[in-house]
Parts: sequence; structure tokens; C-alpha cells
Amino acid sequence: MSDLRTDHGPNPYVLDIEKVTLDNGAFRDTLWTGSYLQMTVMAIPAGGEIGAEVHDDHDQFLRLEAGQGRIMIGTDENNLDVDRIVEDDFAIFVPAGKWHNFVNEGEETVKLYSIYAAPDHVPGTFHQTKQDADNDPNEQH
Repeated sequence: MSDLRTDHGPNPYVLDIEKVTLDNGAFRDTLWTGSYLQMTVMAIPAGGEIGAEVHDDHDQFLRLEAGQGRIMIGTDENNLDVDRIVEDDFAIFVPAGKWHNFVNEGEETVKLYSIYAAPDHVPGTFHQTKQDADNDPNEQH
């Protein structure tokens, strides 16, 4: 039974988060949206990136389950003073108002999940590719 491509919120939801994250092949799949929290899974291909962004009114948590890459966080898009190589089992906390980007500099697809408090995406948001995300009128660019 696949949990992917279904937003289970705001109903109670129990999952093997590592398995679901590793099984995901889409750039972004929103699996749970509540009033104050949202969870997505992501697959970022080698050489790909999330893209520099900022969330002014909510915090974000990311956890890598596979692969490695580079996380950059800072006060503005051109001043990303936190610059770290991360790999599976790393957790990243991004405070509201901080610019950030994640770049897959490894050779395998990065698999991660992201928790937003409060939600960032429209419930049920699904993007097979980054290009789909970039062309989604509901996404902030």
C-alpha cells in the first residue's frame, strides 16, 4: 500500500517515515497538512537543488534519509553564511526569515522529508520535478 501522492491531513496519520521517504521518487509530495504543521517528502537528483527561498512566517525542519548535499542558510539570498555538507541521518533546522538552499552535490538522489510549522504548501501539493514546482502558480518564487 503506497502512502505517496495523498495528503492524509488533517486526519491522524502513522507511517514509517524512513520507508516512505526512501520510496518517494517525486521532487515534492505533500503527505500531511494540518492547521499548524505540514510534512512533505522530496527526491532531489544529483546536481539538483531546492532553490534559494525564505519562509517569513514559519520554521522548517529537514532530515536526510539518503544521499548527501550542501545546505546553505543566511540572512539574505546573497549572504548564506551557514554552509555545510550533510548526508543521510542529518537534521537541519531553518528559522523563519532565514534564506536557505539545498544542493545535491553527490552522485545519488537525495531523499529527505521536510516539516513546516505552519504549513508552506497548498494541501496535497505534488510536483514530479523541480520544473513542475517552478511552474506552479501556487508556489512562491
